[in-house]
Amino acid sequence: MRREEMLAYCLAKPGAWLDQPWEDDEVVKVGSRIFAFLGSPKTDPTVGVKCGPSREVADEWLHRHPADARVMPYIGRSGWNTLRLDGGIDDEELIEAVDASYDAVVAKLPKRERPTG
Repeated sequence: MRREEMLAYCLAKPGAWLDQPWEDDEVVKVGSRIFAFLGSPKTDPTVGVKCGPSREVADEWLHRHPADARVMPYIGRSGWNTLRLDGGIDDEELIEAVDASYDAVVAKLPKRERPTG
């Protein structure tokens, strides 16, 4: 999957919007919270997503895709992983990971910030 395709998919989610909180790094948020880290367009195509409620659950991605999944710096202990878009993870799995991350983040949003669509 190309980075542009992943960005378009993320932005098509209800209430999703693009932000650049650090230099040219791009993230996609719903409400006030990030559900997908896309990084800089100049770097390797990856997406950082919440892969589980805990590190133990998220580690399943590392076991299934050792060459294409890694623990995200700083927030990895909370179940976040970085997944390569141009590696061995098929597009359907990447889409499922983004969907799960989005759903997990929306579930934790205050009701006033949750999308209605």
